Amino acid sequence: MRKQYSSDITREQFEQIRPLLESARKHTKSRTVDLYEVFCAILYLLKSGCQWRMLPGEFPK
Repeated sequence: MRKQYSSDITREQFEQIRPLLESARKHTKSRTVDLYEVFCAILYLLKSGCQWRMLPGEFPK
């Protein structure tokens, strides 16, 4: 389990967004990372302004 960041949303909030993200996905191979974790990493990036390669190691890359 990773540390919670102020940029994170709850899983319940994410479930409202998930259908939109799933509908944009092309059918390819199965995911190997949790979509919620990727979304939280993007929110962290947008809030902090850091570069993708500077994300904390607990986020999927």
